[in-house]
Amino acid sequence: MTHASPVEARSQAHFKIVKNDVGAHVASRVITLGASERREEIASMLAGAEVTREARAAAKSLIEKAG
Repeated sequence: MTHASPVEARSQAHFKIVKNDVGAHVASRVITLGASERREEIASMLAGAEVTREARAAAKSLIEKAG
């Protein structure tokens, strides 16, 4: 598990943990991300709240370099 985009770009698989409030409890799910979702998640890690075209390009570059 990492929050470092350069490390994530080198991974074989990318999972996202999603938490939802369900009444008085919190439910967690693990989602396996596909290639485009993975690229978008890495871009989000780079950019923060607003994912930009530049962040998407940087994410794509990181993934390609990690190859």
